[in-house]
Amino acid sequence: MLDKPKLLVVDDDEAIRTQLKYALREDFTLFFAEDRRAALAAVAEHRPELVSLDLGLPPAEDGAQEGLKALDDIVKRAPATKVVVVTGNGDRVNAIRAIQLGAFDYHSKPIDVGGLKVVLQRAAYLQTLESDAEKHVKAQETNVRFEDILGAAPSMREIFAAVARVSKTDATVLIQGESGTGKELLAKAIHSNSPRKSRSFVAINCGAIPETLLESELFGHEKGAYTGAHIQRKGRFELADGGTLFLDEIAEMSVPLQVKLLRFLQERQIERVGGREMIRVDVRVIAATNKDLRSELQAGRFREDLYYRLSVVNLNVPPLRDRGEDLILIANAFLRRCAQEQRRKLRFSSGALEAMARYRWPGNIRELENAVQRAAIMSHGQLIEASDLGIAVESASVEPASEDRRSLREARGRAERQALVDALIQTRGNISQAAKQLGVSRPTFHGLLTKFQVDAKEFR
Repeated sequence: MLDKPKLLVVDDDEAIRTQLKYALREDFTLFFAEDRRAALAAVAEHRPELVSLDLGLPPAEDGAQEGLKALDDIVKRAPATKVVVVTGNGDRVNAIRAIQLGAFDYHSKPIDVGGLKVVLQRAAYLQTLESDAEKHVKAQETNVRFEDILGAAPSMREIFAAVARVSKTDATVLIQGESGTGKELLAKAIHSNSPRKSRSFVAINCGAIPETLLESELFGHEKGAYTGAHIQRKGRFELADGGTLFLDEIAEMSVPLQVKLLRFLQERQIERVGGREMIRVDVRVIAATNKDLRSELQAGRFREDLYYRLSVVNLNVPPLRDRGEDLILIANAFLRRCAQEQRRKLRFSSGALEAMARYRWPGNIRELENAVQRAAIMSHGQLIEASDLGIAVESASVEPASEDRRSLREARGRAERQALVDALIQTRGNISQAAKQLGVSRPTFHGLLTKFQVDAKEFR
């Protein structure tokens, strides 16, 4: 026999509680509360699928404010719970407010037990369907998840299999792929499945640190090695001793530093800047780049001997546009995370799904994550539309790109606004941090806000 759905009845009128107890006990497992505080405690303890909530709760039984507060709290703490509010006869204004706050439905007083039971049974049925769908999606994700990476495409399954094999060794790995494809996640997956998983995973972006400082960051320096070197400092190689060092954007490394890296890979020893002592370090190196290293070899910007040292195992991560249905799988995973953070029920419309499928995602998974976060913030209801995503919907059109008659100024303006919004999303509306991220001054950033009519407060 299936368990009866749990129903919490929130009403300060003992006579009504008694009436509902005898009328509903055959269909539901019942719990009761008389006020907002008791209702929230019952929700936390029993996790009911359903709540029948009288809006006229003490200490303001003649109004709806206390009941609406209770509704808001319940929806935020238990988004999957279906709440049916009970309102005074003709109190349509508060009924509408309750629906806007997330109530499933409303029922007017005096209570018609038969009618209320029908509404509750419909809510219970829908709650069961949603719960089963959520379990199904999570089961699907489990089957296509490798560590923190989702992928059902054949190319990704091949990569997962390669990662599982190479993780058991200490072989140097080179990961190649476009920006935003998840190269660092793959590096972390290799580390966390290796015998080194209990030791440090140290990452450094070789393109984000000035060339004059990168050598010291990697290899450390001795006291007095250069102006400002007041103390001895260990570099990333020593910090990763026993673990894994991830060198992102390896193609940005200067040729002299490439020589020093090559020497480490050959001898497994380093020498700090300004030092004379060779220091043995036990580090597994994983490198990554979004550039074609063979082209870099031909142009003389990357050493051939280092390339072959790094690419003992070479993993090529496909762009998101070549991963088929992985796109929607990953987008839904991002959306569920956003919905949990915001304590909202969110889903994509068919138009949004079509727009995402047609868009080429030059920023790959990183761009997709930003777009979903933006949509979750900017959407007005539970349904996310294509316009909420902030992607260039016109590029998803079936018309050839040559028919796009937008001017260069319009294209540049849209790109600037997109960068502005992305920076605000990533910094949660912090203007100073967003300006720093874009590499502009605060006055310039404020000018951009005015130019594109963007309110930073909407992102906080």
